[in-house]
Amino acid sequence: MAERRTLDLDALAVSDRFRLFNFTRRDDHVTYLWILRAVDRLREVHQVQVGADEVAATLRELSAAHAEAPEIPAQGLRHRLDELAADGVVHRFDDASRAGTLARYRNRQSVYQFSELGYRAYHAVENLLGARAEDVNLSRLVFSDVLEDLGALAEANRTGRVEDVYRRLSRLDAVMEDMGRRSAQFHVTLGEILRSTEASSEVFLRHKNALLVHMSDFMAELDRYLPRLDRAVHEVEATGLSTLLSRAADVDERLFMDRTERLEDWSRRWWAVRAWFASESGAPTRAAELGRATRSAVSGVVALLRQITEAQRGGVNRSTQLRHLAAWVFDTPDDGAAHALMGAAFNTRSARHLGAAHEDGDEFAPTDSWHDAAGVEVSVTLFRSDRSPTHGVPKPVRRDTGARSELRRRQTEDREAERASATRLVQEGAHHRVLDDSDTKVLLRLVTKALESRSVVAGRMSSATGDDAGTLVKLVPSDRGSTVRTSRGSLHLPGFRLELASRARGARSTRRSTRGADSTRGDQSTPTRKGD
Repeated sequence: MAERRTLDLDALAVSDRFRLFNFTRRDDHVTYLWILRAVDRLREVHQVQVGADEVAATLRELSAAHAEAPEIPAQGLRHRLDELAADGVVHRFDDASRAGTLARYRNRQSVYQFSELGYRAYHAVENLLGARAEDVNLSRLVFSDVLEDLGALAEANRTGRVEDVYRRLSRLDAVMEDMGRRSAQFHVTLGEILRSTEASSEVFLRHKNALLVHMSDFMAELDRYLPRLDRAVHEVEATGLSTLLSRAADVDERLFMDRTERLEDWSRRWWAVRAWFASESGAPTRAAELGRATRSAVSGVVALLRQITEAQRGGVNRSTQLRHLAAWVFDTPDDGAAHALMGAAFNTRSARHLGAAHEDGDEFAPTDSWHDAAGVEVSVTLFRSDRSPTHGVPKPVRRDTGARSELRRRQTEDREAERASATRLVQEGAHHRVLDDSDTKVLLRLVTKALESRSVVAGRMSSATGDDAGTLVKLVPSDRGSTVRTSRGSLHLPGFRLELASRARGARSTRRSTRGADSTRGDQSTPTRKGD
């Protein structure tokens, strides 16, 4: 379940949570760890918010009880607490009520307390430091407890005892989590034992009987209870799974989750229990997978035991072989014979050696040994296949059809909107209404083209025209001028009258905006645009 929740976090959330472990990567990480231990010790006596003086006093108590606890000066403690606050492990608050004098009031009086995620990060580090290989085991007694809880859960759901449903389901969830953790730790530790037996074969031989008996008993209990657990899971579901989960969500007292979230959480927990014991469509259960892994581990332990026994019976193992080889090399008459013996023992003569010219040929003398000279980069292709690397054929150009289709669709929509705006301008005119952004954009483009094409004849400004996509605008000299109202302000054209027409119909469809010109009579200032 924890793995499933972590998969829902994005990269930013993962980075923020990894930042909580920054104190473990600092040079004085042990000092930060003892500071957090002091804050945790104060929290245990229900002192949630603590100051630097209180942390320093607790550190002195820890130093008296533990010789490895560091002594931190008062001036460096506040800085380290601020660093922990910057990482998000603790929260920092300013508490002026702790200032007993005016001088202390003027200085910053900060108190600190664990953040929720910071407390979890601190406990994760403590659990890692407190882990012991001797504690791992496969609990074979848990199957009878799980079977009893499943039977009691079915009976409680059948009789409507809501609180018993919640208790039994919570206990099953805790047992499944503990069982998964134990099995993972056991097989990881067993793998380390199998890899390190040459250095600690005596330890392995001393504990081999207990290890084999432990795994054999676990497999026997698993094979005996697995069919009964499968039937018990289906009996629970037969009493009404939706009712079961709904009752658990109703009794759940987590205040910061609404009922829908609690219902989804309990549904995930039940499916985790079901995945352990209930078979479905021939797919193996988690318990069956654990059984196969344990059988494989038993085979590995037996094979390793046979290897160690044969090596001890013959008196020859890897360590004795290396010691004999070292003695032979030491007794050789010269260096050439020693190199030949080592080459034959480790098969170094069959290695393929590659060479290439160094960028600075004069940096090393030709007489220098390859052991003293700097190495050069050799391509992987030359190393693996003894062929010089090539650029290869050009890769095909990737065509993003979806992006191009989306871009083409947006361009089509923009063109249709401009055509509709041009049609409205011809049919309804530019006056006696407020133009929206689309109509204003088309009109400004037409007016710009018309102004660029105007000319001066006999000292007077002549009329000007401009067209775009079949829409024609004409600026006719007029003493009255004209004004166009838009959603963003008014556009004044002093000295000109604005006429719009469709180029396909020519001058017959020209809409003269004389009434709009009358509304701006006498306005002879320069062209301006101001807000309404």
